Amino acid sequence: MRFFVVCPGGLEVPLAQELAAIAARPDSKALGAWVIDPTPTSPTGGIGLAAPISAAMALNLHSRIASRVLLQMAQAPYRQEEDLYKLASGLAWEDWFTSNQTLRVDVTAHRSPLKSLNFATLKIKDAIVDRLRDVTGDRPSIDTAFPDVRVQAHLTATQVNIYLDTSGEALFKRGWRDEKGDAPLKENLAAGILSITGWQPSQTLFDPMCGSGTFLIEAAQMALAIPPGAIRAGMYGDDVKPSRLAYRPLVTSAHGFGFQRLKPFNELIEQKRWVDLKEAAQAQMLAMRKQYPTAESLGISGGDINEKLVSMFRGNWQRAQLPDQPVVRQIDALAAKPPVNAKEGVMLLNPPYGERLVIKGGRGQERNSSDSEHDEEPENRFELNLETGRQSAKRSSRESLKRLQAQEEQDPKFVEFLRQFGQHLKESFGGWNVFVLTADMALPGQLRIKESKRTPLFNGPLECRLFKFEMHAKRPIPNNADME
Repeated sequence: MRFFVVCPGGLEVPLAQELAAIAARPDSKALGAWVIDPTPTSPTGGIGLAAPISAAMALNLHSRIASRVLLQMAQAPYRQEEDLYKLASGLAWEDWFTSNQTLRVDVTAHRSPLKSLNFATLKIKDAIVDRLRDVTGDRPSIDTAFPDVRVQAHLTATQVNIYLDTSGEALFKRGWRDEKGDAPLKENLAAGILSITGWQPSQTLFDPMCGSGTFLIEAAQMALAIPPGAIRAGMYGDDVKPSRLAYRPLVTSAHGFGFQRLKPFNELIEQKRWVDLKEAAQAQMLAMRKQYPTAESLGISGGDINEKLVSMFRGNWQRAQLPDQPVVRQIDALAAKPPVNAKEGVMLLNPPYGERLVIKGGRGQERNSSDSEHDEEPENRFELNLETGRQSAKRSSRESLKRLQAQEEQDPKFVEFLRQFGQHLKESFGGWNVFVLTADMALPGQLRIKESKRTPLFNGPLECRLFKFEMHAKRPIPNNADME
C-alpha cells in the first residue's frame, strides 16, 4: 500500500527521520517491509512511503510529527471534473466502509486547471455516494464536522491522488489538552521543533515562557516513550477523562483513529496486530518509567508569569500520564534562572506575540499565544501541500497576522523586554543552546544576540523562524592575586 504522511511545513526532514525510526521498531518490522521515499529537498508537506496496510496503525500510534496518515486509493491523470467522477466511482468504497457511516470529502490543489475546488469536491463526493447507492441500495450521509470516514483528494496540474484518511481527527490532538479559549502550539509542531533542536532525554530542557506546557509535555512523553496516540488508542482505559471545559473533548479512546472505522482494520488478523503494537509500546513505557520515576528525574522544567497558564500546564501534565507534578514556577522570564546543577542545557521557548505583553507584575499578562491553533478547516484543506497553503485565502490570513505583529513590534515596552531578556540570557545562561520560535524575523536584533541558525517553519498559516542562539559561557574575571 502507498501512504502519504502529512506534516507541518518545514518538518519534512525530521518526519523522514521519525518514519525511519518507526519502521525500524521490531513490532513494525513484524508487519512487513517498509520503503520510505527519499527525503524531499524542498517543502512538500509530507513524506510518502510503501508499507503493509497494518503500517497505518503503527504510524498513527507512534508518529509525533505527522498531522495525518493518508492511504492512497488511486492516482491518475485528469483534465476535467468528469474525470474525477469516473475515477472515484470506479473505486470499491464498499470494501472500506458502509453506507451507514458518515462521510467528508476534502480537495486540495497545486496549479490545477480546474476553476472551482468546491465543484471538484462535489464531483468526488457524488461519485462515492453514487457508488455505494448502486452497490448497497443506500447513500451515506455527509458530516463535515465529525465524520466516520474522511476522503482527501489532491490535484496537481495533470494528476489526481485520492486518499482515505486513516487518522480521523488530526494527530496533533493528543487528547491530554484540557483548556478553554485559544489553543497553544500544535503538539506535532512542538515535537518536530524538539527534533530540530537535537535535544535528548539525557539533557536538561527549560522553557521560561512555558504557557500550558506543550514543549515540555511533548519532551517528557518522548523521554518516557509514551506514544503520542496512547490516549486515543485506549492504552489508559478510562483513566483519562476530559473535563467539561475540554477544548478537544472528542479526542479520546471512545473516538479513536480513522482506521478503526474502516472494514479491513476490523478483521481479526488486523485486530491482533493492533493489540500487539499497543502491548509492545506498553512494555517500552514501563521500562522507561523505571529509568525516570519522578518528574524531577526527567530534567524538564519551566516557568511562566501567568498563574492561570501554570495551573493549566499542571493539569495537562497529569492528563498526559506523566509522573508527579511538573517542575514549574510562576515567575517572570527576566528573573528565571537555570535549574539547579544545570550548567548547560537546551532552552526552548515560543514568546507571546499578537497582543500587548505586560512585562512585570504579580498578575501576569493576558496572552494570546503566538502559537494559536487555527480552525480545523485550514488543517484539512491546506496542509497536504505547502504551496496550497499559499493560496489567496491563507495568504491574506498570514499577511494580516504579519501586519498585526509589525504593529506590535513598535510597542516600546515589548522592544525593551526583548532587550532585557537578551541581556539576561547572556548573564545567566552561558553554555546553553537557546531556541526561539517566532514570527518576528527581527528577533535576533531585538535580543542583540547573533543567531547561529534559523530554520523556516509554518505555524498554521503564519510563517515563522526557529532561531538558535549559542550562549557562550562567561570567562571568569581574574582577581588581583591572579594578576600579580
